Amino acid sequence: MVALLSSVACAVRAIDHTVDVTAESPGATHRQRVEGLPPPNATRSADNDPRIVPRPKDAWPRVPAGFQVRLYADGLANPRALRTAPNGDVFVSDSKPGALRVLRGLGADGRATRLATYATGLDRLFGVAFYPPGPAPEWLYVAESGAVVRFRYAAGDLEARGAPEPIAELPGGGRLHGGGHWTRDLAFSRDGKKMYVSVGSRSNVDDTDDNIAERERADILEMTPDGRQRRVYAAGIRNPVGIAVSPQTGEVWASVNERDELGDDLVPDYVTHVEPGGFYGWPWFYTGGHQDPRHRGKHPELAARVIVPDVLLPAHSASLQLTFYDGLQFPSAYRGDVFAAQHGSWNRSARSGYEVVRVPVDEKGRARGTYEDFMTGFVTPAGDVWGRPVGVAVAADGALLVSDDAGGCVWRVEATKR
Repeated sequence: MVALLSSVACAVRAIDHTVDVTAESPGATHRQRVEGLPPPNATRSADNDPRIVPRPKDAWPRVPAGFQVRLYADGLANPRALRTAPNGDVFVSDSKPGALRVLRGLGADGRATRLATYATGLDRLFGVAFYPPGPAPEWLYVAESGAVVRFRYAAGDLEARGAPEPIAELPGGGRLHGGGHWTRDLAFSRDGKKMYVSVGSRSNVDDTDDNIAERERADILEMTPDGRQRRVYAAGIRNPVGIAVSPQTGEVWASVNERDELGDDLVPDYVTHVEPGGFYGWPWFYTGGHQDPRHRGKHPELAARVIVPDVLLPAHSASLQLTFYDGLQFPSAYRGDVFAAQHGSWNRSARSGYEVVRVPVDEKGRARGTYEDFMTGFVTPAGDVWGRPVGVAVAADGALLVSDDAGGCVWRVEATKR
């Protein structure tokens, strides 16, 4: 671990944002600041699980002016990650049933015209990617909790051509290494030579020194597409649920759930580009050199090496899948920006998350340090929850698709003017 971290450079970005999810305004811009972080345990650690209710009559997701939301598909059991195939089909990880679904077409009512089941019997699948990158992939890769597998694929397939081929075992399977964060995402480098796989920690904040249960966890792994030449690409990332490769720069980006039980406003979740060989603090530090009091005095030599993420989000928002907007339907100002789904808090007295945020990116492919509320409205004034965003993907026509595992559905956000 120390050898891996020796080349890491320290970065500082800019938190002062209190969230009331019932009052979020789509399009509102926020900047979280490191200098505004409260001390650990400034408030008690909350146990505030959301009460999930059916969507109330007349309730609908809210988006900024110039956009509209339509229901693309419903009746799914546990829709999680989304991925659009080059031919326009949308693949949905229906995680708890262990099924991979396919949505096809667009009717006049804004709904998919076909729902198919591509494969079943998968173990808590999440990430899906096509290989090689480009218009004619030959393989469909799926990240299960304990393995990466792949299927032979040709454009238009609605059903797997056979059993999946195992590519790589991942921490997360078996009696010793199972448990904890189970989602695994995957992405390929632009040239197709590398595959990146995200693996969340087994625990909230267990010390990783000589801890076999946390081996190769809380990190992003890099390997070749055949599962070989494996290494830890970046470490100290508690739960990098969503990863993506920037089409502009080729950098790996991650959407990260940070640790719990330090109070309402610690520790900020984040979206960031990820430095190769980088160390992001978990479990000993957070948001730069802030030491976790549960590991006081541990590894002082690493404090200055902890990279501060590009964009800090409200603590406990549960930032999940992210995608780069590469469509042409939205106004040009959105092109190249990041959208990230916020599943919503349980460890916060006032709810945070339960939305999709936009992270503006500049002409050099760098985050501007801010985020905007883009798709909101999933929490009632009484604090009940009827929707929880998980996955985000860009449809073939440039609409934004958002999966919602509380509603068992996929939403479609369209631009009404450009």
